[in-house]
Amino acid sequence: MFAYRNFFMALVLGLLMPFNLLAQGNGIESLRQTSKAFAEVARKVSPSVVLIQVEKENAKQTPFGFPFGNGEQLPFGDDFFKRFFGDRFPEFPRFNAPGEQRSVMGQGSGFVFPSQNKQSNNKTYILTNNHVVEGNGKISVKFLDGREFEAKIKGTDPKSDIAVIEIEASGLPAVQLGDYSQLEVGEWVVAIGNPFGLSHTLTVGVVSAKGRTSLGINDYEDFIQTDAAINPGNSGGPLVNLDGEVIGMNTAIFSRSGGYMGIGFAIPINLAERIANQLIEQGEVVRGYLGIVIQPLTPELAKSFDLKNDKGILIAQVSKNSPAARAGLKPGDVIVNYQGRSVSDIGDFRNQIAMAKPGSEVEFDIVRDDKQRTLTVKIDKLSDDKLAAQEPAQYTEKLGLTVQTITADLARQYGVKRGDGVIVTEVAPGSIASMAGINRGAVILEANRKQVNSSDEFKQVVKNNNKKNLLLLVRENGASRYVVLNWR
Repeated sequence: MFAYRNFFMALVLGLLMPFNLLAQGNGIESLRQTSKAFAEVARKVSPSVVLIQVEKENAKQTPFGFPFGNGEQLPFGDDFFKRFFGDRFPEFPRFNAPGEQRSVMGQGSGFVFPSQNKQSNNKTYILTNNHVVEGNGKISVKFLDGREFEAKIKGTDPKSDIAVIEIEASGLPAVQLGDYSQLEVGEWVVAIGNPFGLSHTLTVGVVSAKGRTSLGINDYEDFIQTDAAINPGNSGGPLVNLDGEVIGMNTAIFSRSGGYMGIGFAIPINLAERIANQLIEQGEVVRGYLGIVIQPLTPELAKSFDLKNDKGILIAQVSKNSPAARAGLKPGDVIVNYQGRSVSDIGDFRNQIAMAKPGSEVEFDIVRDDKQRTLTVKIDKLSDDKLAAQEPAQYTEKLGLTVQTITADLARQYGVKRGDGVIVTEVAPGSIASMAGINRGAVILEANRKQVNSSDEFKQVVKNNNKKNLLLLVRENGASRYVVLNWR
């Protein structure tokens, strides 16, 4: 009986062994096909990717030698220090004798954009980040085949960190654009660029998330998050799907060290394409204007407004004579739908309004007095004068207050001076700010001894504050006082 059982087991194992070997072989073949797909993406896209170098003249003097050798530029490029370490690191010039001009070199990536502009047959447009090419400097681009061209800026949009540069050449290979809306979390993606100046480097990962907003990187955000390695110098390079289609432009990383830590962000190509086409055809970006200040609808605010749930976003302010005011929107209204689509994220909503065509009519579903109603608003054009009023209030849960740049409307409303501090428009009950005696309508003149005249400046001070307290100079009822917000 024992011998029979052993014989049977050996027979079963013998029959299964070919299937195991086959399964193992299929697994290796599957991996082999995947690697070939990445190689095909590299062959298809790399000829369209460029190394961008920007050389600037800098007359600042330094009494110190250069720690990286005999006076050459930073080995990793200025982009490494300025984009990923911030203002703690200045531009490092080449070391020259006192009185001499010195060059500073910044670098990044870009790719040939398939422009449909018929007036530019002898030009090639390259899409990149604004922070790669901002400032006055000599711009050069280098292709995979070694060809180099001098470039000039066609148009920039700092608010989305998108720029278009042009070179005098034709017939250069352009990338194929994909559709961001079809991209799914978990898909394989490939990042191609020039990290640390290492030309045409390819890294592979997946889409970790979509629709990342309110990160504080750009004014208008809708990022793709990926774990494909993105490092300094990748800025402006393409993020590509397995079909070799560009679905994003690599822009930033989340890092505590300045290098790759598994989280990178790319601007969706649908957004980048719309902005690039406007820069090429008009030289500027035209955005829609609504004229409201919005804030998150927290459970506490929903309860205060006697709302049944906290879905939607809250209108904190409506500018006079704005499209929103003419349509009948009021402070305290909760926007729950825009153009038939539910609204919950402030960053996404701002993007939708910004991309709306001036003169077009859009529909809002709002909740007011516990009743839902639909309003139609005719979108206006956002101008520099209206921009400050369109700024979202900078809300800090840690502090419990909302501040805004003082516009002409706010100056009249609160009886304060425009351009002198930021106005407190909301104070959360029971918050640190409330307990410190800061009230709605107070003007914050300084934060940590730094003058703040815009909500962005205030936000930057709070963001850079590494202590557990914040010193404010507050003016209220004509008197100024220092207030320390402490959250120890």
